[in-house]
Amino acid sequence: MRIGYGLNLEQTQKLVMTPELRQAIAVLQLSALELSDYVDQQMLENPLLDVVEDSGDKGTEDPQEDSPPSEKEGNPEDSDWDMNWEDYFQHQEERISREYDPDAGQNKRFEPFLATAPSLQEHLLEQIHIQKTLAPHDLLEYIIGNLDENGYLLLSLEEIAKQLQRPLEQVETGLTIIQGLDPLGVGARNLEECLRLQLPLLSHYPPEMPRFLKHLEDLAAGRLQKIANQLKVTPLQVQSMSDLLRTLDPKPGRRFSGPGEVRYIIPDVVIEEVEGEYIILVNDLTVPRLGINQTYKKALSQSSESETRKFVEQKLNAAAWLIRSIEQRRLTLYKVADALVRRQEEFLRRGVRYLKPLNLKDIAEEIGVHESTVSRATANKYVQTPRGIFEFKFFFATGLGSEEGMSTEAIKQALKNIIAEEDTKAPYSDQKLSEILGEKNMKISRRTVAKYRDELGIPSTTLRKRY
Repeated sequence: MRIGYGLNLEQTQKLVMTPELRQAIAVLQLSALELSDYVDQQMLENPLLDVVEDSGDKGTEDPQEDSPPSEKEGNPEDSDWDMNWEDYFQHQEERISREYDPDAGQNKRFEPFLATAPSLQEHLLEQIHIQKTLAPHDLLEYIIGNLDENGYLLLSLEEIAKQLQRPLEQVETGLTIIQGLDPLGVGARNLEECLRLQLPLLSHYPPEMPRFLKHLEDLAAGRLQKIANQLKVTPLQVQSMSDLLRTLDPKPGRRFSGPGEVRYIIPDVVIEEVEGEYIILVNDLTVPRLGINQTYKKALSQSSESETRKFVEQKLNAAAWLIRSIEQRRLTLYKVADALVRRQEEFLRRGVRYLKPLNLKDIAEEIGVHESTVSRATANKYVQTPRGIFEFKFFFATGLGSEEGMSTEAIKQALKNIIAEEDTKAPYSDQKLSEILGEKNMKISRRTVAKYRDELGIPSTTLRKRY
């Protein structure tokens, strides 16, 4: 066998992921809010990107009034390179002074701005700072600082006493003070203590209630008869105490806001019904309308070997590609939403019972793109419909249990309705629910019923029973 070097010509095809293509894919995956932040970042990096003001907001003003006078008179090709900057800045100052009216906002009403709500720690610290306490403030602040977001104490009293080098009795006094603050239940070390601290919130409760709190595990498992035997009461009384217990808050600290807890949903697509027809609007109001800054155009007239010209050309290409990517994202979102409206029109008109099974491949074939493109276009995005706001993935429901192609969401809704109408003294078992659904042409097994019931947060038969 001969071994040596040689030259061969070979033609191959390969997909090259250019930086521009990566950017287009990234833009497609962004939600409206994320795209707005991305555009702001790109404008800081690329001086050729500029925000184009909407001429519709200026009434009868000339839409080109913001441009220099030399660009509005004569031939633009002759005036682009010989701009009178003194006239330009004077023109800008006249326009700003004409638009500024110091008395314009006196008759306008401004919506009040809501400040960030205090955190649990801030709420408790404010209370201890305005009252006299038997424990030193640094001890109380240390205990408050070791409460988790639900209001539970993370450290033991012995650990606090050791770290602060304080007597254990003083730490116990400090914890008692914290547990007496609003909201009741903070500073607890377990669920039983948290609920016991909140008993004063109940106007009246049975004398067995403190002992009842020691049987929370049996209560969660639905062993009401066992609790009744140990407390020497009836199962009906146990259930009544359980109902009272549900009015208390097992996590008293969660009502206070913390960093990053508030999430606002901005729909990327809005579907409105107008005279029986569905109109699709791609929500791009949060994204500034981009254009090319004409000020840098002069740099392109320099020689081709100029570093300035090369820099401007590079940024110009990047700006044009970003604008094209944003427009392509808008068109793709519109096509996907339009295909969804046609496929799920019955759902929009009649409710979740008529949601049809659908997958990404169906929409991709209809609009003529790859399945991954539909996946990226719908990822982490929301659509506002006359039925409410849903994630895009809500419409891509799998089908199960029906010859008519009923979706799992429709089956879950039917399951929820059946349980809502059952006799609470004799609730349906999972097997019985499976049989009832089968009579409605939804043939699913008992195990599937249990799975859907758990996903809906509906308890088992034992826990749903009422005495």
